[in-house]
Amino acid sequence: MFIAYIVIAVLLALVLVTSAVAKLRGDERVVGTIHETVGVPLRFLPHLAALEVAAAAGLLIGLAWAPLGVAAAGGAVLYMIGAVIGHVRVRDLKGIANPAIPLALAIAALVTRLFSM
Repeated sequence: MFIAYIVIAVLLALVLVTSAVAKLRGDERVVGTIHETVGVPLRFLPHLAALEVAAAAGLLIGLAWAPLGVAAAGGAVLYMIGAVIGHVRVRDLKGIANPAIPLALAIAALVTRLFSM
């Protein structure tokens, strides 16, 4: 189960860092979705990016220290649930896949880390 966690954690960390970089660079597609469609104020984008980077770092450090891996995966699950709720709230079912796929990865990371302890 630990090997599965390694693969999932690295993949999810890459997704989270890529998303954070897009937010910090002001990528038009990301800003359009998060700000214009979902309605998140632009001033929150750096904070959201910081949460994603922290989760990615926690997932990777969690390879060596299991409690941090569990906490980071749990935080990523909560973050992505919030993103899914944001899309559902504005009835953006077309854009819901953007947070739903990382949510599935975050749940998988949480489960595999819990079972590999």
